[in-house]
Amino acid sequence: MDQKPDSYHQPVTARNILRFALPTIVMTVFNTFYTMVDGLFVSNLIGTDALSAINLTAPAIGLITAVSGMLATGGSAVVMRKMGEGKEQEAREDFTLLILTNAAVGAVMMALGYGFMDELLGSMGLSAQVFGYCRDYLSRYLIFTIPILLMYNFSLYLIAADRSRLSLACTVAGGVTNILLDYVLISLLDMGIRGAAVATGVGYSITAVVGFLVFRRRDQLLRFQKPTFRGKTLLHASTNGISELATSLVSGITTLLFNLAMLRYIGEDGVAAITIIMYVLMFVSALFIGYSYGVAPMISYYHGEGNREKLKKLVGFSLRFILGVSLLCTLASILVTPGLVGIFTRPDSPVYALAVTGNRLCSLALLFLGFNVFASGMFTALSNGPVSALLAFSRSFLFTAGAILLIPVLLGGVTGVWLATPAAELLGLGMSVFFLLRYRKRYGY
Repeated sequence: MDQKPDSYHQPVTARNILRFALPTIVMTVFNTFYTMVDGLFVSNLIGTDALSAINLTAPAIGLITAVSGMLATGGSAVVMRKMGEGKEQEAREDFTLLILTNAAVGAVMMALGYGFMDELLGSMGLSAQVFGYCRDYLSRYLIFTIPILLMYNFSLYLIAADRSRLSLACTVAGGVTNILLDYVLISLLDMGIRGAAVATGVGYSITAVVGFLVFRRRDQLLRFQKPTFRGKTLLHASTNGISELATSLVSGITTLLFNLAMLRYIGEDGVAAITIIMYVLMFVSALFIGYSYGVAPMISYYHGEGNREKLKKLVGFSLRFILGVSLLCTLASILVTPGLVGIFTRPDSPVYALAVTGNRLCSLALLFLGFNVFASGMFTALSNGPVSALLAFSRSFLFTAGAILLIPVLLGGVTGVWLATPAAELLGLGMSVFFLLRYRKRYGY
């Protein structure tokens, strides 16, 4: 007889919530940390042009992972809801089907990436050196498409299966591997930016390998089982995780818009500056993303179980926790800006002054970002994909794109670009509050 995951039956207290969520918080923060280390090695060992290239290829990489992210997050909610309903056999069949689907998606996305890479990069009007960096990085990164997509999936399913510590261990192992390979491949073997891409791919692949081995075992809550094709499952996972698809797609588009704005107002130094700022924002955002990923299986389970009392306690604590972290992170980011920027570039570089000014203004977004991330993730966990998607799309694209296009014109230049993210997050907060209040009685939180 299969055992239920013990953590879901514990009392909903601050200690138990954080004990459940802490591994995923550490995991996402560490994952972001070694992404920053990638940028650190690239900027210091190769140069800021190479750092710009990593940011310029980010939209293409986001497009590649978008569909997989949708199926992973949406599918996790579907699978864990069925677990909460006592449908373990069906949940395992759906889990296996979703993993196989993600592998197929990876193969298609890799082929499309190689097919359209030159056309995509050629449309940006880049200098020959930056174009070469972009092509070298992306062509090596694409080799690891399937294991990278499986890494995203297995990370979430390990968390959902109450193996968040193992997921954390995989992330740490992958990060350490990435950091070591960055030094070996870039510095010792002189592979340049190609080495950075290979180091990232190998580091990400560790979770994919471990996940495959773990979910083969018969004693796991979730495990591979002969799948039964259910179009309804794929449709439900897709619609439920559509906010993550929207987030990935619009993140790539808005990154492209930011890059084009910088190229217009400043040039490639501006792209390097905004890359540094994105690293800083991404690092703090990881706290909120990690927390949301950590509590999402609990939300899905309590929803499937019909336990409104536990759901209400969980959501209430989450909002208080996010408020406190938001205030601390905003203050810290503003105060330590010079030191953070100085890690990536020298104070006498033109990129330094741009990044210091920009980060202080962009840090205001951290006041609102955590609430928006949690609200979108919560509605995904409650299997309300349309609301989650609307929140993600409005905040990440509609508000951000509008702010990038409008505010620089009103303020006369680059200052408007820096303020675009805080403005978009503030508008997103208003929409998040609206939907949280509107659906409060339906879900009982």
